[in-house]
This record gives sequence, structure tokens and C-alpha cells, in this order.
Amino acid sequence: MTARTALSLQTGLGTLQGKVSDVLKLAKQLGATQAEAHANFGTGFSVNVRMREVETLRHQRDQGLSVTVWLGHRKGSASTSDLRPEALEESVRKACALAKYGAEDPASGLADANRLAKNVPDLSLYHPWAIDPAAAIELATACEAAALDHDPRVTNSEGASVSTSEGLRVYGNSHGFLGGYPESDHSISCSVVAVQDGAMETDYEYAVARDAADLPPPAEVGAEAGRRTVARLGGTKLETRTAPVLFPARVARGLIGHLLGAISGGALYRKSSFLVDALGKPVFASRVTIDEKPHLPKGLNSAPFDNEGVTTTERRLVDSGVLGGYLLGSYYARKLGMQTTGNAGGAHNLVVHDTGKSFGELVQMMGNGLIIADLMGSGINPVTGDYSRGASGFWVENGKIQYPVTEITIAGNLKDMYQHILGIGTDVDRRGGVLTGSILVEEMTVAGS
Repeated sequence: MTARTALSLQTGLGTLQGKVSDVLKLAKQLGATQAEAHANFGTGFSVNVRMREVETLRHQRDQGLSVTVWLGHRKGSASTSDLRPEALEESVRKACALAKYGAEDPASGLADANRLAKNVPDLSLYHPWAIDPAAAIELATACEAAALDHDPRVTNSEGASVSTSEGLRVYGNSHGFLGGYPESDHSISCSVVAVQDGAMETDYEYAVARDAADLPPPAEVGAEAGRRTVARLGGTKLETRTAPVLFPARVARGLIGHLLGAISGGALYRKSSFLVDALGKPVFASRVTIDEKPHLPKGLNSAPFDNEGVTTTERRLVDSGVLGGYLLGSYYARKLGMQTTGNAGGAHNLVVHDTGKSFGELVQMMGNGLIIADLMGSGINPVTGDYSRGASGFWVENGKIQYPVTEITIAGNLKDMYQHILGIGTDVDRRGGVLTGSILVEEMTVAGS
């Protein structure tokens, strides 16, 4: 981004806050007893290169504002991508008109005023990248070339991409809260195809960061995509068995992600969670500890306040296996007779503590078992915790990888899987909102031929 763009985003924060303030004032004038508004602006571009040729170049510019009003406990909402005064006024009037016909809901309304953030700390979320499309194309080309040149069996490509975006988030409500901040996201990715004996395999690698200076060299990303793809060639089926399963860090993130849905307010209130009434009880093996750290500098899920303006705070979510908290916004907190946890909109950077083992040591610890390379499908029952996913990976014997495996299914129950975690690796994957190393589960059903 150019220095001019960066400057416009910085000065645009005040402009966007002004629009939110105007919307809230108008809502009050129209009789709303409470009101809130979210506004956003974003700009960026992405390039995609395939087989050493430019395939796409996309520029994007997005903006919008949504407003919610309450007439007592009746709620109405409207949104617009047009930020002109007349369009904003129309949205507020529509929201108020809808609220007149809304159902009464005593739990509905703004977060309590005393829970709102008093200040907005700088979490280092905004790092504009001074790159133009021509330079981005060079990086994407270098990334793909490293993958294609990694091994002669890499014969095709699904493309390499470089993207950059930056934007603004603003939230305000009629309790007097008005906050906002700029943020940025940059990424490099590559996916290629390898062929051996007429069989094809594909895999990918990517990197994402708030600050482009934290991205690895494009050639490193491409070479890893090539390595991962070639390693999957020659896959075979397994006979059905029970065995330990090692989820590498990039896959383990999803395993912990199922926890988030299970302890969210909506699922708990509807009793559509396998962890209903689990607060204060052991839900993981005692070696598992998980913290929520919303203020990590440059964190991909860092935020100074949640979607209701409630201040975010660091806390221990799982302490030696015991569940210490839920993920609640104000609405479901009231429904459950509890207090908001500052998680309207989701969790903010879950950090899973490792157990001191490297990935290689976890493989040794597993002895004979399965390392997951990729998971397919979404066979998760959120009510019972039953877990069944299509998979591919590598079979291990005596602590050493023997051969790739494909067309298998792994199955178990999340409650049992969580309780039987044997180790968590030091190889933390930081490319998302769940920061975890590899996770070794004591036993699962591995279904094959």
C-alpha cells in the first residue's frame, strides 16, 4: 500500500467514528431506547499466478455500516454499504420501523455499561505493506517456481497467490462507547499437483501475518508446498484398526476449534453441545491447559474489545484439564443467568500450552500409529461429540514414518479424545486464532479396507 493509502486509513478512522455517532444520535431522535452501530472500511488486492503466468489480479474496496436499535426489548436491524448521510438515515429509519414489530425479549439489549472498554490499547494490528501489484506478482511467481522446481514429479499447479489488505473497524453504542482501530492482513500461499505411476496428489502451504515483515520468503512457502505434495505420493489403504493418532499443528488447530463451538453461549443455551454443564469439570486430560489471550501483539484474533464493546481480558479457559469458562456475549449470558465474558463475536487467540515434546518426540512416543496429513468432510455431531472424518496421512512404526496412507476414516468421540491427549508439541502453528502444537491422541478407530 502507498503512504497515501495508509494516511487515508488513519485519518479515515475519525470519519468513520463520526458516521457511527451520527447514526446513534438519529436513532435516539427517532425514539430508540438503545442503539448500536458497526462500521467498516477495507481495501487491498490479491494476485494469483498459475504455471508461471499471471492468472488473476483483483482489487477490492469494501465499506459498510450496520445499525441495531431497541424499542424497549424489541429489536430491529438494518445495514448499508452506502455511507452517504441520506443512506445512513434510511437505514436507521428502517431499523426503527422493524423494531416496532419485533418480539419482546427481556434478554435482548446492549451490554451492561460497566463492562465496556474504557480505552483501546494499541495491539500492533496495523502494518501496511508498501507493495504494488507488479512486486506481488514477482513474489507469487517465485513462490510457485520453488514448488514446481522442487521435484520433477510436481507437474501442475493450482496456483500461488499473494494478497494484502488493510482496513478499519468502528463500533459505538448509546451507552456512550465509541471505539475503533485499523488492522492489516497479508498472506502468501501455494498449491501444486504431483504425479507418480498415474496417481495424483495435491497439497499446499501458506503464510499469513499482520505484518508483511513476519512472512517467510516466498520460495520457502513454495518449497514446502512441493515437499508436502511429493511426500503424499504412493499412498496406500490401511486395514481397519485402532491406533494412536497424531494431529500435526496445522490440523490440531481444528481439533481444539471444536471446543469453541461446544462452549459458546448459543449452543449451551439450546443444549446442542456435548459440553453442557461442563463448567468446573475435567473435560481434557490433566496435562492440557488453554489460555485466551486477546491482547497478543500482532495476533490474528487479537482485539481490544468484542463486538459489543466489552473489554477483552486474558483468562485461563482450561486449567489442567478443567473447563474454567464459557464463551459468552451479553444475550446468551443473560439467557443462562451469567455474565458476558467479552466473547461476542468469538474467542480471541486461544493458546494451548505444550507438554515439552517436539514433533519428532511425539512421533517416537506414539510408536505405531497414524500421522494425519489432511482431513475431509465435517462428520462432527455437536450434541454427542461423535467424530468421524475422512483422512490421509502417514503410517508410523517403531517411531518412524513408513509410508503414506489414503482413503481412510478416523473416528472417535471428542469427549474421549480430549480426555486421552497424551502430549502437545512445541511446534506451535501461529497462523490462526488457535495457537497450538501437534496433539497426540491415545487411540482412535482408523477405518480402511
